[in-house]
Amino acid sequence: MIPITRMEAEAELRKFVGSEAYIHSEATSFVFVRNFKVQVTQAFIAGEGSFRAALRFDGHGWLRMEALTHYEVDEHGRLLLAGYDDKGRMNVALHLGREPFPE
Repeated sequence: MIPITRMEAEAELRKFVGSEAYIHSEATSFVFVRNFKVQVTQAFIAGEGSFRAALRFDGHGWLRMEALTHYEVDEHGRLLLAGYDDKGRMNVALHLGREPFPE
């Protein structure tokens, strides 16, 4: 994982616009969603230092994740966004892939 550069991470996120994507999302102790399949219609990243990503899906739903700090595109083309605290602990994750994530 590398620190988010907004323009580069947003370019990777927007590669999913206009296509179906599987979503994995979690926030420590609050939310866990895996293999939520959506048609991504819009994608944005905003902020400085700590970023938020927003996905519009199926033309009427939104998913927004805050406190993102790092990202990578893995060898399967999946975009992995995560937010780490000052002790290096992951607090949030938002992953997008074209195939289901392993269960």
